[in-house]
Amino acid sequence: MGKKKMIGGALAVGLLAFSPWTAAQAAPVKWTNVNAFEEQNGSLFNQENYDFVKFSQIGAKLNEIEKRSNRVKVEVRGTSANGYPLYVVTIADPSTRGKFGKIQALRKQMFKNPGKAQEWVANNEDFKVPIMINGSIHGTEFVGTDAILQLIERFATQNDHVTKQILANTVLIFNVVQNPDGRVQATRFNGAGIDLNRDFITQSQPETRETVELIKEWNPMVFLDTHGYVKNYGPNLQGLIEPCTPPHNPNYEYDLYIKWALEQAKAMEAEILADKASYQGELYKSMEGVYIPYRDDAAGWDDYPPIFTPMYAMYHGAYGHTLEAPTNDWDGVRWQYNAIMGALKFAVEHKQEMIADQIEMFKRGITFSHPHHPEGFFPNAYILPVDETDPTVTLKAVEHLLRNDIEVKQAAQPFTVGGTTYPKGTYIVPMDQAKAGLANTMLWDGEDITDDTPAMYDISAWSLPELWGFAAIPVNEKVNVPATNVGNVQVQGSLTGKGPYLIPNSSVSAVRLVNTLLQQGIAVKRDERGNFYVEAPANRIAAAVKESGLHISTAAVPADAEPITSVRIALLKDGGMNKQQSHSGTKLALQRLGFQVTELTPVEVAANGLDGFDVFIYSGTENLISFKLSAANKEFGLQSAEQYNAFKANVTAFVQHGGKYIAVGAGASRATYTLGLTDDTVHIGGSNSNGIVRVNYSGTGTTVGYGQDDIGFVYRPVWYTNTGNDIIEATFMNDSGFFVAGHWKNRDAAQGAAVIVRERNADVTLIGLEAGFRDHTDYLFRLLANAIWENKSL
Repeated sequence: MGKKKMIGGALAVGLLAFSPWTAAQAAPVKWTNVNAFEEQNGSLFNQENYDFVKFSQIGAKLNEIEKRSNRVKVEVRGTSANGYPLYVVTIADPSTRGKFGKIQALRKQMFKNPGKAQEWVANNEDFKVPIMINGSIHGTEFVGTDAILQLIERFATQNDHVTKQILANTVLIFNVVQNPDGRVQATRFNGAGIDLNRDFITQSQPETRETVELIKEWNPMVFLDTHGYVKNYGPNLQGLIEPCTPPHNPNYEYDLYIKWALEQAKAMEAEILADKASYQGELYKSMEGVYIPYRDDAAGWDDYPPIFTPMYAMYHGAYGHTLEAPTNDWDGVRWQYNAIMGALKFAVEHKQEMIADQIEMFKRGITFSHPHHPEGFFPNAYILPVDETDPTVTLKAVEHLLRNDIEVKQAAQPFTVGGTTYPKGTYIVPMDQAKAGLANTMLWDGEDITDDTPAMYDISAWSLPELWGFAAIPVNEKVNVPATNVGNVQVQGSLTGKGPYLIPNSSVSAVRLVNTLLQQGIAVKRDERGNFYVEAPANRIAAAVKESGLHISTAAVPADAEPITSVRIALLKDGGMNKQQSHSGTKLALQRLGFQVTELTPVEVAANGLDGFDVFIYSGTENLISFKLSAANKEFGLQSAEQYNAFKANVTAFVQHGGKYIAVGAGASRATYTLGLTDDTVHIGGSNSNGIVRVNYSGTGTTVGYGQDDIGFVYRPVWYTNTGNDIIEATFMNDSGFFVAGHWKNRDAAQGAAVIVRERNADVTLIGLEAGFRDHTDYLFRLLANAIWENKSL
């Protein structure tokens, strides 16, 4: 009885603190489209198009609904890559606002006293649960946002029994258009060319970070992500609703998730089927169900990587579902609407039990009790040492963990654990915390799942320590040291001595500092190990060094150091081949390194050549130099044999006249062979293969700063033979254990093979590793900088 009174008191405080919103209190939404993009009426990538609601109409529509309803709050929670507003609509019935106050307080208790929170839930029905619905993360999948607009109107204005019952038990959070850039341009990706539904482990884009903030703020009990278009996966199974096929990421508390997720998916299916008579198309009228991967299949639609929005939300306790409508039309909108209504009804009916199990996930983390995991799977803690000279990589990692609601501590004095002594200031990630699964999936090494499943939907490995280049040391004993909770990190560099100054070739931040100084007209030299030297006075470089976060000191300039300059880089642009911009990861990497990059389409290279550029980088599909393309892809490649011949001639002339050519990845390597710039035999692994590999780098040329038994990353792996005319700068480690984590069948032929080569007779470099992949591979970004600045050595 006393325990109930204690939590009841906490809830009462939450109730008193809550103030209901009204339309008058919400600031009006204003949007001025300052972009040059013409709003598209449809997409070439969709088999059908319809008169969907244009993004330019959505702000006014939301404002109009808000004026008619005191249940609605409309906010702009940031802007997209191209500057469009990110609309969030929250709906709650103000007549039941007390329940809203209770859920606010209850959610605080989940992370402090989960047992008490569960006890209160078991004895009370009178509270609301937050449910988040995400609209059209892929710009060509228009139906999700249109269904959301219909749902907003319903829950803002209608008073039927079902509407009132849902509002009495839930708070609805609508991320109305998660990808405005894609909706305006009718593309899958955002304005930076990034597929946002692959961005949730690294969160490189503003749209992703906004969604992460919403998930952290609400810790929704249910998360629904609207997509399209999937049909005929089984006989008369139309559309798709997760949960997924194996393999399931072992960092989930999957037993708690699947207990409710599968039944909720079936409830969504039932709601769709119950409304069959309202659909117009025969596809819908004859449907017998929905494809639910967990129920209907054995492999191929997994929830393994935390890159997808619902999978990421699952680490915050949500029952996450991807909803893939069958068609891009008003029937598809109805399908999404019905699916969401089915999920809401199910959540209302089972909210006490579902939220109790959500709390149980947090409780398992806090109590370090994981009954369905092998003992030792979760370490007691991760130790994150800090490099005194270049702390930027570790500080980026700490900042990222904090942004994801993961607890990080900092040692107040030196301590010893696992036989190693660490200094004061070392960061510690304790694993007895609510979101231990998210912390572990970000920090563990990963695993080789090649033999666990025949195919994977996307990436199968993503270890941030290995691919960002910081140390995260798991320890399986208690860490006994006074420590403070970290709330934020300060990145501020410093200068020591009177110069000249050494900038080590150690990180993305170091290369970015070099490019900043070059662009300011400050002379920089580079030695054979890739390190940089600046002889300018301290006052000329102090501001840039402070901004970089590096601690720079005096060092003698080696005799082999040579001047470098700012370079003019052309990057072959993939405008959207096969619904993606295959060069966008490399573009992001180059920009983060501080290079100024000009994107050129294949047609522009064919027409104008590469005069005025020092470096030409091909990173993307080999089909960019094809002129035999589908209607959906034709605009992104070459248009004729004449254009192909001109492209080839212009690139060849560029290399013959001293230009530097760099190919990154499998597709670019094949294109390089097709263009006659290499005679290497290019071997390609399966398109489904990817992961973290062990690499022996020569430590020279393109690979300065990297060593033997080092880390690389492959996605559609590539390796090279017939390399007699090459300088071999890196090979896969010649050991059967060269593949560390991920999924790669039939990889034996790549063992010990060349993976980075330079032609001896031309300034042509082939980088088989994914040196710039979706902001995942920070540690490999410097391969690009090395290749750009490396002097030709024949």
